[in-house]
Amino acid sequence: MPRRTGEPRLRVGEPAIPQGSAARRWFPRAVAAVTALCAVVVLAQGHAGLPLTRITTIEAKMASKADYFEDPEVQRLLIRHGFRVHITRMGSRGIAAQSYDGYDVVFPSGQPAADLITRKRAAEGHPATTYRPFVSPIVLGTYREYAETLQDAGIATPLPGVPAGQKPLYYSLDMQKFLRATADGRRWDRLGIDRAGRRVGIDSHGIHNGNKVLAQTSDICEANSAGTYLGLVSYVWNHDDIPQNTAEATRFAERIRLLLNDQGMPSSEKNETYVSAEGKSISPIAVIYEHQFLAHQIATRKSTGHVDGERVLLYPSARFVTEPQLIALSPDGARLGELISTDPALQQRAMELGFRVRDAQGASATSDSLTRFLTAHHIQAPLLSDDDTKAVLPRLDLLEKMIEVVGDCAPVAQSAAGQEAP
Repeated sequence: MPRRTGEPRLRVGEPAIPQGSAARRWFPRAVAAVTALCAVVVLAQGHAGLPLTRITTIEAKMASKADYFEDPEVQRLLIRHGFRVHITRMGSRGIAAQSYDGYDVVFPSGQPAADLITRKRAAEGHPATTYRPFVSPIVLGTYREYAETLQDAGIATPLPGVPAGQKPLYYSLDMQKFLRATADGRRWDRLGIDRAGRRVGIDSHGIHNGNKVLAQTSDICEANSAGTYLGLVSYVWNHDDIPQNTAEATRFAERIRLLLNDQGMPSSEKNETYVSAEGKSISPIAVIYEHQFLAHQIATRKSTGHVDGERVLLYPSARFVTEPQLIALSPDGARLGELISTDPALQQRAMELGFRVRDAQGASATSDSLTRFLTAHHIQAPLLSDDDTKAVLPRLDLLEKMIEVVGDCAPVAQSAAGQEAP
């Protein structure tokens, strides 16, 4: 009878690390290098004939626009061009306050923090190159029953262009009336949230919320969205005016402090709360960026075949479009900035993530292409009026003063002297 043999077995044990302190220091680094190479190969899969190129790792500090660089498709496209971006996340104002040593780029979410950084670099004799690949308006994310409650109260109005048989995803918010409701201490229950809840089918008894009508922001001492919303509120509350000196900035800030501070302890990133299952009970109205809402709807449509009809957007009647600026601090950083500003595939992916992408010359944001993209994917596109008032932010030093007063924040110069947060 023939003798049976088993399958050959491969014994896997602990790797034999050469003796000696130098060898033991070398071995983990070799493993890390092989792991990084494997990651490059994985990202490059699906591209036959792709040459193995040198990969440059870009060290970057970024705020909310890190969402773009953390997208797997963007990472794949960057690898094809020889870039990998290692991100340290923090708020825009935090980026401006801390050291940039050892970084190739910083990417705050708006102009105020970018101006703080570029001015500091220029004063140190290190001028920086800036890139503006896309823009995104400041908006207020909310839920359908809250938007309909504001509509019933004459505070919000659906934007035009709603397809037949669909409910609106976008509303215009009368900022004067909204802030007046906050200042007067109006409560959602008194505004009729239970009636709106019954209409949208929450449950047979509607919903109840005894909290004050207000918008909640991320930490004003850290986030560009919060500082920008402060500037917008100040502009509206002070009759479309901005402070002209430090005394006026302090007075304006004191006038609107209660309008913003009644929200309680702020979180670091409002969009994460807004799109979560618990968002409605934690923050019924959250200050976010338009691209975050659109990216959520695009992803929801792709995964489920329909949009998220529960979440909707409020566009402030006095609008402000943020201009995130990628600031290159090294030649490699400049190469990255140029690439994301001009490469058609990377620009297309930015639009697919909800951004209003600038044209290749950076002259304007191509909102028409975003509208066409949303429409082609059966997602309502926001049709904004050109007649809406454009809010104006105060001069940089005066906006900083207002942020310090409202948020009880340390001045940026003072913060910069401290240790970097982990």
